[in-house]
Amino acid sequence: MSTEITVAANPFAVAAPQQASNAVAQSDQQRSIAEVQAAMMIARANPRDQRLAMDRILNACTRPSLAEAAVYSYAKGGSNVSGPSIRLAEAMAQSWGNMQFGMRELSQSKGESTVQAYAWDVETNTRREITFQVPHMRHTKKGSYRIEDPREIYELVANQGSRRLRACILAVIPGDVTEAAVSQCESTMHAKADTSPEAVAKLVAAFAQYSVSKEQIEKRIQRRLDAIQPAQIVSLRKVYASLKDGMSIPSEWFDDMTPIADQSAPRSRAERARAAVQKETPSKVETTDSETGEIATPEAPQSAASEWLADYNKAEA
Repeated sequence: MSTEITVAANPFAVAAPQQASNAVAQSDQQRSIAEVQAAMMIARANPRDQRLAMDRILNACTRPSLAEAAVYSYAKGGSNVSGPSIRLAEAMAQSWGNMQFGMRELSQSKGESTVQAYAWDVETNTRREITFQVPHMRHTKKGSYRIEDPREIYELVANQGSRRLRACILAVIPGDVTEAAVSQCESTMHAKADTSPEAVAKLVAAFAQYSVSKEQIEKRIQRRLDAIQPAQIVSLRKVYASLKDGMSIPSEWFDDMTPIADQSAPRSRAERARAAVQKETPSKVETTDSETGEIATPEAPQSAASEWLADYNKAEA
């Protein structure tokens, strides 16, 4: 008489392939946890000296190059709003110490990017992060259009991400530290405000990139540029920093500006020449020849701008 032994199915048999497939993910997770633990242990073993950190921040704010780009300003509700720029926020985070900050693109699909900006004080374990979507669209007064160029998408994401990154850093660093840094930058700009003709010429050239003329600048400051005061130099630098960071547009600060669609980027020499040709070329007047009765359209005289444009087109060809 034979005895048959029935072996029950192993309920854990399906677990082995699943564990094998998740080995890489688990390894990455363990490495990330180890990196976080190591960063916190090192930060607590080497705590920041707030007095020295504050001295480093204030010393950094005495550099004219940082002070000029440290504060932005824009118009809102009939008043001017100013605050620390992303450049000042990054400088403060670097000097404050024991901080990790940055932004990362989590995904890109269906014509938009999902981005995360974060700032983490490793020593106190204070973290602020913002996750947001950036549609791949360019908005103008004439309408919106989708962008496909990878470089334009990268610049759009970086521009939008820098604003959230600034907000994250300022949320982690104490507010009184930020106020002291802004105050030091203001003092540096007033002390280093150069009102020489060379410095004023550079200022005019910088605003010319945004189609702002010398007359528009003089109309804003209510005086000629040769009589400009240091405080007005500081104010114009804030406006320029705001334009450069994309916080505002020229028409918010200066009168008689062209539509925003024309201010998206500085025009090239060829575009400026073509505009000059259109402006300088008079309208053509048709005349009738008394002998033949044929209609003749006289050619307009060639201006200096049109001559330059012709030479430019030949060089491009």
